[in-house]
Amino acid sequence: MKDKKVFLLLNGEPPKSIPDLSDYDLICATDGAYQYLAKNTITPHFIAGDFDSLQNIPNHIEVIKTPNQDLTDFDKILQILLDKGFSIIHVYGASGNEQDHFLGNLNTAIQWKEKLKLTFFDNYGRYFLADKNTFISNCKENVISLIPFPEAKNINTKGLQYHLQNEDLVFGKRIGTRNKAIENEVKITFKTGNLFIFINP
Repeated sequence: MKDKKVFLLLNGEPPKSIPDLSDYDLICATDGAYQYLAKNTITPHFIAGDFDSLQNIPNHIEVIKTPNQDLTDFDKILQILLDKGFSIIHVYGASGNEQDHFLGNLNTAIQWKEKLKLTFFDNYGRYFLADKNTFISNCKENVISLIPFPEAKNINTKGLQYHLQNEDLVFGKRIGTRNKAIENEVKITFKTGNLFIFINP
């Protein structure tokens, strides 16, 4: 049985093009992102948030109010998805607009890394928090950046133009931006820390 997959829209920069939603088992959004779906005549399975910014709350879909101000809407909707039994989440609208939200969303990804598989998509490519052993397929000629958050140690890469061998990356000292895939499959391993991988066509 295939793993069920979720399309989740946050209130950052909206996608210029919408992916094939038939590939997803569930479509949802935070309250601030709902207007984009409505404008594109997309009906989500549910929306969630504190609804402070949404004046006309729809009555034809499930609305889950999450008033807890100690957590972000992203955190709260991830908990809802986990409770509903989903673990593979494709997140759109997590970057762009206010950049403090983008950094906060990266922080949230780290907090959920043991429970959910999050992949982020924006208008420039995709990015995700790497596993200790990560394989990227069909990526030859893609720009691949390795960003520690805040550090990742003993990194080894195969298939990149500038390879790493038992090297450390530390935010504020050395990061791995704008590398390039020279093979169709790239392998990245590391021992400890957190490492985000950004892939741009």
